[in-house]
Amino acid sequence: MEYATQYYIGHHPNAPKAKAKKTIQAVGRVHNMGTKDKRCTRNKQGQTEVSTTTNVANGFLRTTFLPKLEAMKTVQPATEVEKIETDFYCSLCAVARHYNGFEPMDTRTFDYPYNIALSVWEVENHLKRNTKNWNCLRLVQDDKGKTFFISEEQYNTGTTLFYIPVIPLYKMLKESKTKRAARLLLSVFAYLYHVADIPYYRQEDAYLYWQYEMISDWIEQDDEAELDSRKEELKIAQWCGEKIEQKIFNRKNLDLFAERIKAFKPKNNFERECLHVAKEMFALYTVYPTTTVFQNAKYIQDDEEQEDEVIAMRKYISFIADAKGWLYETIAESVNNEFNECGTTEETTIVKEFNGTAITDYSLEFENRLFPLIGDLCYLLNND
Repeated sequence: MEYATQYYIGHHPNAPKAKAKKTIQAVGRVHNMGTKDKRCTRNKQGQTEVSTTTNVANGFLRTTFLPKLEAMKTVQPATEVEKIETDFYCSLCAVARHYNGFEPMDTRTFDYPYNIALSVWEVENHLKRNTKNWNCLRLVQDDKGKTFFISEEQYNTGTTLFYIPVIPLYKMLKESKTKRAARLLLSVFAYLYHVADIPYYRQEDAYLYWQYEMISDWIEQDDEAELDSRKEELKIAQWCGEKIEQKIFNRKNLDLFAERIKAFKPKNNFERECLHVAKEMFALYTVYPTTTVFQNAKYIQDDEEQEDEVIAMRKYISFIADAKGWLYETIAESVNNEFNECGTTEETTIVKEFNGTAITDYSLEFENRLFPLIGDLCYLLNND
């Protein structure tokens, strides 16, 4: 189940481009590097073994066919090939050590460039199967002629709008039966506001602020009587948003996070779920006390691509007034229409270069924990 609101957006990631690097030509001519090898297999269960009087060569039925390589159109000097191979195998060993220490096959017995193509094919397929948040592997050559791998790990947010509604929390604070749970969630909101740095829709630098302003201008220019209820809905969104922001702006709600968790005794399933989300958020805050949701925000920009053609993370992660009603549906439609005009989505991405320098042990563990928790929080608030 998708807990956060989901809309289908124009997500067409561009192929990565490195301005100061160039892809090795030989590797670039390997067919179907990103596709799985095809096998001819058969199910032995229920089969009857039959002997034959002839020697039938059926070993190919259990053979994995290796990638096909186009014929070389240019001949590279032997000294250049030797350097490429030396750099390549050093970088390959670094990749193998970093990613769980797998042992790549020895391809040195094959001629260049097939030896490199075969190793790239093997390591890429291994990482696809065994590495969480795997995105891509590139073999590049810098301007000094050094050959090495670059890997990218990415948390894929898919087509989800991570919009956290605040009006449900405001209503919970006004109800005696939900007030205790609401105070617990106030600490969660304070963490997301102060530490995770999630944009708030009542601040002018927030993307959603201008969505609300656009709708407000449209309503003011229309004289239809039926718009009175919509004006009221917009007024409530603004007023509740300011009230909740005043509360979470007070860092006391963050300081009391641990104390509120310890004192909270759930009485029903809803309160137990609120406590679970609060505990998980506090655990994240404890391990990553200064980490923001945008720390690894990156996108691969095409040379001809403008900034306004990118779906920035600050556009699809935010606090919002509510996730129900006419106002929300209007905003969601506007956002979705804008996103459909974009060609690239900014995602949390880690890039690692295996060029002989020390490899940083960065990971996307923070994002792997935070985004599902935001989804759980949205689910609670939208179904309280």
